[in-house]
Amino acid sequence: MGRKQNKNILSKKEFTLRLLNYALFSILLLLISLLIGVLGYHFIAKLSWLDSFYNSSMILTGMGPIDKMTSSSSKIFASIYAIYSGVIFLSSVALFFAPIAHRLMHLLKIEQD
Repeated sequence: MGRKQNKNILSKKEFTLRLLNYALFSILLLLISLLIGVLGYHFIAKLSWLDSFYNSSMILTGMGPIDKMTSSSSKIFASIYAIYSGVIFLSSVALFFAPIAHRLMHLLKIEQD
């Protein structure tokens, strides 16, 4: 009896590199999404850069809006950004944990033949 069942499991070094790649991609996705929000709130809602960053951060993490949107275009942007942010935040969390879940499935031998 050898350790044949573990031949598909990455080494700790390879797993750490994969986890780092997924984490960096998740962070990049969040930063791009934050930038979209900052630019939108600044140019469409006419908020200052700091308030735009603050609103974008709060929406992206699911905390909710801070400033009241006064124009129709700012309300439309805020609505679309809120929906987008909900999907992106959950997707980035899923991306971050994907390698961990994959490794766990290998360790528990839950993969399909």
